Amino acid sequence: MSAVLPADLLEAEQRTVSALDAVFGGSRRGRWMVTWRFEGLRVMGPALRLARTLLDSSRPLLVAFPDAGAAALAKRDAPDLADSCVDFMQLQRDPAWADRGQLLLLVGAQPSDYETVEAICNLWKEPVVLVNGRLEDAGVGIGSVARSRRRGFLSTWSTAFHLEPLAQGALMLERQKEWELFRCDPDGYRWIQRFEQRPDPEQIDAALSPSADGLRQTLGAVDRLIDDLRG
Repeated sequence: MSAVLPADLLEAEQRTVSALDAVFGGSRRGRWMVTWRFEGLRVMGPALRLARTLLDSSRPLLVAFPDAGAAALAKRDAPDLADSCVDFMQLQRDPAWADRGQLLLLVGAQPSDYETVEAICNLWKEPVVLVNGRLEDAGVGIGSVARSRRRGFLSTWSTAFHLEPLAQGALMLERQKEWELFRCDPDGYRWIQRFEQRPDPEQIDAALSPSADGLRQTLGAVDRLIDDLRG
């Protein structure tokens, strides 16, 4: 059966919850990536909505942000979640957090947070979800450090949900299934191919192979999808 793209960001969030429920059911622990990769998307709002939904399903959790300022902003915007919002350094300074039986959402972690996130995850006894994070540093993309990281900590993460608009289509993965590639045609998005592993740019270009005549219409449709998902 062909996959179907979410109609908007809210549907993508709902499907993310379903994907997380599925992967949590298979393992007490685990490290899972959730990615909504849209230019200009402010991740705090969707991340807080995700946290509320998971709490409503009786999953105790913490929502952790890279710095104290972001955590304070989250507490201001979501006072109902204030007791669940912390920053990375709080977790690293006090290892006792790891023994409280809470799911951990790490929001927006960047390469500069790599060592801190690794230290936290090595102690954490419940599932960890990385929301719109990027731990791999392009600056160390080659050499022994990059190889060591890819074989070590980075290799322990699996993708629970990923949705990414492309120049001529969209790429999606959910529930640890195969990667689904969609082409953006003038009349909407059409599923065209699935891959067992994430396709590289050359594979994507070969599968999409858009016509030059339809390129402007395609780019316009991509812009409309991004606007809808930001909403």
